[in-house]
Amino acid sequence: MRPLIVGNWKMNGTLALVAEHAAALTAAASALAVDLAVCPPFPLIAPFAAQLGRESPVRLGGQDCHPEAQGAHTGDVAAEMLREVGASLVILGHSERRQDHGESDALIRAKVGAARRAGLTPIVCVGEKEAEREAGRAEEVVGGQLAGSLPDDFAGVIAYEPVWAIGTGRTPTGEDIAAMHRFLRKTLAARFGAARAGAIPLLYGGSVKPANAVEILKTAEVDGVLVGGASLVSDDFLAIARAALLARFAPSG
Repeated sequence: MRPLIVGNWKMNGTLALVAEHAAALTAAASALAVDLAVCPPFPLIAPFAAQLGRESPVRLGGQDCHPEAQGAHTGDVAAEMLREVGASLVILGHSERRQDHGESDALIRAKVGAARRAGLTPIVCVGEKEAEREAGRAEEVVGGQLAGSLPDDFAGVIAYEPVWAIGTGRTPTGEDIAAMHRFLRKTLAARFGAARAGAIPLLYGGSVKPANAVEILKTAEVDGVLVGGASLVSDDFLAIARAALLARFAPSG
């Protein structure tokens, strides 16, 4: 499958940044043999879509959605609303949502259903905290998140983001990433069958930057990356996208 490079802007960005990125990504996207996606804050999705134009290969996504299509849910956004303003993906279950908003696996599973209902591709995030890894429970924790967050009809993307690596500048070793991604693939195959599991892209996220992108992207079972801070700088984001091509010619980890 083509590498998937997704930028998560989190609660950052301006209309000026949207214009800058739209121009840079449009100029470069056709020459890159990767799938590019950007997930800006909700208010910036529509202007980003307008800047990119309907024919752009660059995809847009939301950073969350509500399980319901409408209703008295102040401050929330429905998956259908995301779709209407130009999104085709949505990030769900990010550790910052799990921690800051107390989101449970059951709630994330309901949101995955909402994304499917609206025709969005869900990117479901899983990952362990540092204390859980040090206690030897990383696979137990991640396996539990997978079991609880994915419905039986799941079709989407999984992003492994160790909580202790997000925004810290620290990343797991290539061996650790490969081991977790093999575990993810094996766990998905046990539940959905080898064919379905093999079609689910597995992304790595957590302090991805141009300097380490090739090493990460050449790792076995890594089909792309979910990029945080580096996605706010168009040159850095595109450098990471280009690293996917370099990784194809590097020995796998």
